[in-house]
Formats: sequence, structure tokens, C-alpha cells
Amino acid sequence: MTLREGDKGPRVAELQGRLAQLYLYVGERDGSYTSRVTDAVARYQWARGLTDDAQGVYGRETRRSLESETSEP
Repeated sequence: MTLREGDKGPRVAELQGRLAQLYLYVGERDGSYTSRVTDAVARYQWARGLTDDAQGVYGRETRRSLESETSEP
């Protein structure tokens, strides 16, 4: 499942928690995919050299990589 800016729900809250574990996201884990989440995902993608997913979009490649580095919040 791909997540992008404007999405809401528990999967987004999990993403926020995983990004927070790597100090890429600081903010409320409210389940809203805001521009701050987009920026955090884009920074993560850039740092890991991930190019399969659009910048700032949490798709398959980004999810696999982030889940391998973090634990479920």
C-alpha cells in the first residue's frame, strides 16, 4: 500500500513513528500525512539512495527499507 501527502490513518501514524525512531520526524503521531511527513520521507529516500518510489511517497521500496531499519512503534 502506497501512502502520500493527504492520507490519514493508523498506517500513517506507524510511518510517523518509524521516521521518529531515525530522528527524521519530530511531531505529533496523529496519522496525518502532512508536508512534514513528505519532507521526512524524502530525506530518508535521499539518504538511502532510494529511487523506485516518487520523492516523498511511501511506496514499496521505501517501506521495505524503513521497516528493515526500525521496529514497529
